Amino acid sequence: MAGERVLVVDDEPTVREVVQHYLEREGYDVRVAEDGHGALAALAADTPDLIVLDLMLPGVDGLDVCRQVRAEGATPIIMLTAKGHETDRIVGLELGADDYVVKPFSPRELVARVRSVLRRSASGEGQRPAPLRAGDVVVDPATREVTVAGRPVSLTVREFDLLAFLVHHPRQVFTRSQLLRQVWEYTWLGDTSTVTVHMRRLRAKVEDDPSNPLRLQTVYGVGYRFVPVEP
Repeated sequence: MAGERVLVVDDEPTVREVVQHYLEREGYDVRVAEDGHGALAALAADTPDLIVLDLMLPGVDGLDVCRQVRAEGATPIIMLTAKGHETDRIVGLELGADDYVVKPFSPRELVARVRSVLRRSASGEGQRPAPLRAGDVVVDPATREVTVAGRPVSLTVREFDLLAFLVHHPRQVFTRSQLLRQVWEYTWLGDTSTVTVHMRRLRAKVEDDPSNPLRLQTVYGVGYRFVPVEP
């Protein structure tokens, strides 16, 4: 949606300029920061609709920025990570990032990821689809609110999308690759660890015992399924 605000945080001037150029060409209102301190100052002044965040930043690093953003709300975050820094990428996903792009990356790919996340975060605006009910889980696409056994649960954009998709297909088993296509809208088979991490995060929020999940089950050797638990 034209005019949506995106904060781009990267210490490499060329990366900032290229990303800003491509996003502004698509109609986004782009602001930039060159380090973690600048990012936190920009966030304190005005909360954007989405953050493109490099993890390797001087001073306050991207993981700390991600942690602080998640402590305050569910603003979507797309991480930029260097190739080979898988550990940092996993930590970033664990902290609540919605997606990631590995450097060097195609600016068009990044724009597509930004568009996908923002479209999903705003998917309930202007319409009132009926809430999805499955056992004791209620997912409301219009308000992007979730309750489990009557308890409200706060989810990030991708956590919500993943749960909503699985609840919409109860008991059906999906591979990680299928979930990447359906929820993340990947057109290529990338690293499926993002699905694994998001599932782990979801279980921590919706299961009474995440180590023994009843609703979000693993089908070993295949993937995941949602099984309704009656109240």
